[in-house]
Amino acid sequence: MQEIAKADPNNVFLQIGNDLGALMDAYDEIGQAFLTQEAEAAKVYTGKDSVGKRALTRVIIRSRLDAMFTELRETMVYRAPPELGDLWGKYEKMWKQIVIEQDEAHKRETAKIQIEAARQRRRVKKRKEDAVWVGAILFVVAWYVAVLVLIRTSHTYRGLYSSPWWSCVLC
Repeated sequence: MQEIAKADPNNVFLQIGNDLGALMDAYDEIGQAFLTQEAEAAKVYTGKDSVGKRALTRVIIRSRLDAMFTELRETMVYRAPPELGDLWGKYEKMWKQIVIEQDEAHKRETAKIQIEAARQRRRVKKRKEDAVWVGAILFVVAWYVAVLVLIRTSHTYRGLYSSPWWSCVLC
């Protein structure tokens, strides 16, 4: 990094930003792989790898993350040009701020998802209640029609109020 500062002072920030940014991207990519493996560890594993192999993979990934973090810190502290000042301190402060902002955004997003899920459950519950009411009303109407048909076709009713065979059953 010292060579960059001597070569072209106008592009020092851009070059250092690109170099450190690439290292941070690689760190994040490996971190995501580690988080994915930890998340999958909570689920039932159906693959062919043994528990020992999976544990070793996670240990290796974790070791690589630690080494990359140390390299990143040492690069920012010891190899950055003095013009950048306390680059590691500034980075750490900004990193913590972004983590806090992302946590808040994640909480808001989770709350939105939970609210939408609650609305969906209420809509489903309302539809079920409406279906029960419609079913009950149809049952009562069908029962009433059946009673009327049975009364109309009963022998007692026929004897008192006889009508020709071609007449309406409900008339």
